[in-house]
Parts: sequence; structure tokens; C-alpha cells
Amino acid sequence: MLQVCLNGARSRAECSRLPVTPDELAAAAREAVAAGADDIHLHPKDRHSQDTLDGVAVAAAVHAVRDAVPGIPVGVTTGAWATADPQARAAQIRAWTLLPDHASVNWHEDGAAQVAAALLDRGVGIEAGIYSGTPAAQRFLAWPESRRVLRVLAEITGTTPQDAVHAAAGLLDDLESAATPILLHGEDAAAWPVLRLAASRRLDTRIGLEDTLRLPDGSPAPSNAALVRAARETIQRAAQDTPW
Repeated sequence: MLQVCLNGARSRAECSRLPVTPDELAAAAREAVAAGADDIHLHPKDRHSQDTLDGVAVAAAVHAVRDAVPGIPVGVTTGAWATADPQARAAQIRAWTLLPDHASVNWHEDGAAQVAAALLDRGVGIEAGIYSGTPAAQRFLAWPESRRVLRVLAEITGTTPQDAVHAAAGLLDDLESAATPILLHGEDAAAWPVLRLAASRRLDTRIGLEDTLRLPDGSPAPSNAALVRAARETIQRAAQDTPW
């Protein structure tokens, strides 16, 4: 499975091509799915282009993208940077009027289990975000409901391309006992090395302007769709090169 992460917590100051509004997210999703994306992760934004878990913003973004790509699962973030207090985050989730198919919960953040419980209560699939270099894996595996998540997002953060594969292998070892599918991905300079590793191990992965603003050759990515096309080519090459 190849997921596209359309925007993340980035701003237009970082990337003028970043989709922010519901209509922009819908257009980007349509292009990315046509390019080969199977699943969508997005960050709803408020009128100041900041990440938000507000029910109106979540509903607008999810509705627009669902209309653009019927049948494709759509997920959102529940990152603490959008709402710092976990009790308030859980309350926002319980007030959502239109539910996404899944939502990511970062297990290094305080109150992750409380936020995850709110999602389970609403019937929303959970992507358990496990950042490298944090105690997230141990916290997640100790959670009694860990087997109920949709998938684990094994996220390689803050590392160089040279160290990315080593960090990814270590995180996968830490998650060996997780009884759930794993989606492995990196960010910025580590995005493409980690995607190649995921492809070689036949793991789910993701790409998009949240994770990197550059194509594999280092040139600026003109769109999410261009990143998805490059990822599909990378995955195909890995399949040809790796004996199963």
C-alpha cells in the first residue's frame, strides 16, 4: 500500500505548492490517486492555515477529498501541536460530525492512549505513530489495546540519509512483536532511502509533501502526484531487484 501525505504541518512559507484548503486538498488527492496512491493522510487547516482538529475543518477537508476520490480511505492527524491538551483533543474527536476512515496518534505524545480511546469509541481506525529515537514503541506495545489499531506508522525522524536505514532497521526490530501491519516512512533527506527500504521489505509506505519537498534526484517536487509517481517507480525497481 502506498499512502500519500498531502500537506502535514508545513506552511506555504516552506512550499508554495502546498495544498491547504479543502478544494486544494481535493485536487491534490485526485491527482495523487491517479498517479498511484492507495490511501490518503492529510492535516485539516484553520483559516490561518494552521493544523486544527476542529470538527468543522475536519468535516470540510474529509468531505471534499472523499468526493474527489470515492472509495479511497482518508485519514487525518491528531498531533499535539494542533491541540496540546490530550483531554481537549479527545473531546474534539468525540465532537466530530463527519468521521475520517483513520487518524494518526503519536505515541511519544502525552495522552496518546486517551486520544486513541476516543477514536476507538467513534469507530475510527488508528494509525499508531511510532517515532524513531523516542520511547514510543515501548509505550505503544504496553498499551492493552495495541492489537486494535489499523496499522503502525514507523516514522524515521531527524536522521541523515546515511543513518536512516540503520535507524529504520532498529525501529522495525523494536516493533517486531506488534501484531498489526507496519507502514514505514522517513522525512526530508531520509524519505527516499527509507521508502526504498520499505519497498525491499514489502512493507506499506508513504510519500507526499508532508514528508519531503524533493524528488529522488534532489529537484523540487512540483506536486504530490509527482512524488507518488516517483515512489511507484522506486517500488517497482525494488520489486525487480529483490529476490523473494
